[in-house]
Amino acid sequence: MLKRPTDKSRLPSRHVTEGPARAPHRSYFYAMGISDEEIHQPWVGVATCWNEAAPCNIALSRQAQAVKMGVKAGGGTPREFTTITVTDGIAMGHEGMRSSLASREAIADTVELTMRGHCYDALVGLAGCDKSLPGMMMAMVRLNTPSVFIYGGSILPGKAPQVDEIPEDFRTRDLTVQDMFEAVGRNQNGSLSDAALDMLERVACPSSGACGGQFTANTMACVSEAIGLALMNSSGMPAPYESRDQYGEASGEAVMNLIEKNIRARDIVTYESLVNAARVVACTGGSTNAGLHLPAIAHEAGIDFDLLDVCEIFRDTPYFVDLKPGGQYVAKDLYEAGGVPVVLKELRRAGLIHEDCMTASGRSIGEELDLITRQADGRVIHPVDKPLSKTGGVVGLTGNLAPDGAIVKVAGMTAEQQVFTGPARVFECEEDAFEAVKAREYEEGEVIVIRNEGPAGGPGMREMLATTAALSGQGMGKKVALITDGRFSGATRGFCVGHVGPEAAHGGPIAFLKNGDRITIDAIKGEISVALSDAELAARKAEWKGPRPTDYASGALWKYAQLVGDTRKGAVTHPGARAETHVYMDQ
Repeated sequence: MLKRPTDKSRLPSRHVTEGPARAPHRSYFYAMGISDEEIHQPWVGVATCWNEAAPCNIALSRQAQAVKMGVKAGGGTPREFTTITVTDGIAMGHEGMRSSLASREAIADTVELTMRGHCYDALVGLAGCDKSLPGMMMAMVRLNTPSVFIYGGSILPGKAPQVDEIPEDFRTRDLTVQDMFEAVGRNQNGSLSDAALDMLERVACPSSGACGGQFTANTMACVSEAIGLALMNSSGMPAPYESRDQYGEASGEAVMNLIEKNIRARDIVTYESLVNAARVVACTGGSTNAGLHLPAIAHEAGIDFDLLDVCEIFRDTPYFVDLKPGGQYVAKDLYEAGGVPVVLKELRRAGLIHEDCMTASGRSIGEELDLITRQADGRVIHPVDKPLSKTGGVVGLTGNLAPDGAIVKVAGMTAEQQVFTGPARVFECEEDAFEAVKAREYEEGEVIVIRNEGPAGGPGMREMLATTAALSGQGMGKKVALITDGRFSGATRGFCVGHVGPEAAHGGPIAFLKNGDRITIDAIKGEISVALSDAELAARKAEWKGPRPTDYASGALWKYAQLVGDTRKGAVTHPGARAETHVYMDQ
């Protein structure tokens, strides 16, 4: 790409690079070896969530160097910076998970503050783990800069040793971290030896990259392409492939093109592009967490698009991409089958894509799909007219138990498995439920209720993967149901309903349930109800003593609990674009 002459009169970086008054600022830039020519070019923030916490993020620093090469080739001056990540796989199953969802807001906030403080003109954001993807995209839309997102890539699948001590079903499938959580459940019930568990934990996650199934990271990576913030096909290639650098370089060059054309994040993220993104979540059997993150991204653009809107789109989108945890294949298989572009092409065949939406390439999504020649392989990506099921892999529910909605993943479940009625067994937190499951202190046919785990009540809206994986490991995943005002991992299997709203801490009906109350979950009809009259629910609410106290009476999680809003609207912590009186790019 040829370098272009730059008019910085409308770019934020003019505030730190231009005119005699900025001589002190320029002295800092010369101190870092930045040339006079580079000082007067557009400045591009290259933000990563690199850290050494987990394999999801470990490759991001190297990939950022490729992005910087692309920015330089396009005539820009890249400035790399990092932000935090809380990796769910490490935070799972203990108090650390309270930090996970709050980290999404911290990522968006810190990227915003860095961009504002240093007056960068555009943003290329790299992220690898669950909350870092939406957090980075939220920052892009909040700032409304020319922006390109790039995913760090997925982990390679693991392979179990072919030894008799390891059960055959582990030996014959690709392994992901999900299998390790289920292996813990089997170990606890005596059907998997300590030695077998030790062997599995050493091979399940063999490389850098985010969890390999269609869990939250890969779901939101698919969203990044479908919503238009990422270059087409950039999310698919596994993290260890150094040929991913071509996507980094292309993303760096692409952001320079967006600066020249003044194409900003909110030109790309529109109501229609959010619909496209929700369709990709549904047809791939993606994580229920997308029902939280898409409304949060919409909020940054001032677009009304909440959980119930997401669920309505899920309802009329066929599920035709066979990915774990409900299906058979992992992210590497999807990439080899043609990736998100082929999925979008199938959705277009069914008339389910808004083709006029702008993308990070500067072309519309329709123009991008015109360039794709590959077809559905019928194995990983089924033809849209021959789907695995006629409705999306994720379903929204409403009823007297969840007036503000709830969400359930049904990918891989039969119609008979999508209706469940049983008595409630109520737990006040995840730890109590997990201990009861370990001790088998529950009965087949019950609906396990875990409350006080919402965004404010937790605080932090923890994921319940440890409990659901233990149930699956005990062979009970299809014999009980589970509902919570918390979240589920994208790796969760079984009939598990999350995001029940309003949450218990906000006085939602889930706060008033008692053991034995009869609960019905019907994913076919989209209903969730408890067999109590309005009068009985009102009487219980009158007796309610308010939210359960937590130990988080100060610090970041206290602050988060005070600010966080309804799950239905994305569990956001500020008023959003509708309250703006200025836009960063126009200052």
